[in-house]
Amino acid sequence: MKRTRPILLGIVGDSATGKTTISAGIENILGPERVTNLCSDDYHKYNRVQRRKQDICALHPDCNHIDIMEHNFHQLRRGEAILKPVYNHATGDFDPPVYVKPREFVIIEGLLGFYNQAMRDAFDVKIYLDPQEELRVDWKFKRDTVKRGYTREEVQASLDRRTDVSVNYIRPQRRFADIVCSFFRPEGASEETGTHLNTKLILRPTIQHPDFAEFIDQRPGVKEKCLTITLGRDEGLPVDILQITGTIKPVTAETLMDIIMDHLSGVEPLSTDKVGTYMEGAEEKRSYPLGIMQLLTCYHLLNARTRI
Repeated sequence: MKRTRPILLGIVGDSATGKTTISAGIENILGPERVTNLCSDDYHKYNRVQRRKQDICALHPDCNHIDIMEHNFHQLRRGEAILKPVYNHATGDFDPPVYVKPREFVIIEGLLGFYNQAMRDAFDVKIYLDPQEELRVDWKFKRDTVKRGYTREEVQASLDRRTDVSVNYIRPQRRFADIVCSFFRPEGASEETGTHLNTKLILRPTIQHPDFAEFIDQRPGVKEKCLTITLGRDEGLPVDILQITGTIKPVTAETLMDIIMDHLSGVEPLSTDKVGTYMEGAEEKRSYPLGIMQLLTCYHLLNARTRI
């Protein structure tokens, strides 16, 4: 019997770009029993006190065990278990390492996952999250003050310290992604931060994307298209650009998600009820563009499995 290896998905983006929200939704669709989900930001060399003494930013490659990260990625790809370090954001220090065994799909999210060629080679599908900057900053303030206990002044200071490192080391990884996902506010919606955000997916020809003809609304009488695909250029190279409006009607979104579900071979019949849901504080909310993006990612993971 042919032995199959795990399929690896890499999700990279700056701080507070939605990496955990995306990966949690994908895990929910595929089934937690089939997915190993881990964060590569646990591979820091120094705790919070040591970083302050050395005046080094946590995002900097020199502040992370890149060599161990690279080795662990390929161990997981081969189906081998690893001992993964654990960084505790609450204490700013390290907890004991945990034993991680790869399941059928492995999702690795973090800041430096595509930093070098060897790390990139471990992934079957690579996604870079690139939301509107003003939106990302809003998300970071909300997350770090509510979930991590920082003051607004501390969050702003962190943003200021990290700007140069982000520009030099995090954002250049965008060019290596198969899919670049951008969330942005609709025109005139300066306060929108979640449910009705528009989504743009830059689809590079580095992996085989589905034929979107079945998904796109081609009716000539429809003035506002909720889903469009065009040819364009990114990083100087030709790409497809898929856009999903945040105002997509629930019935349209549900129909579209059902169509995509029909293309997810190897997945037990699932309800789309929870697809695209996320937590804002204690309240559960739902974004249809987010859900569609998560389903398309699942399509790619299942498609990659058929090729190994």
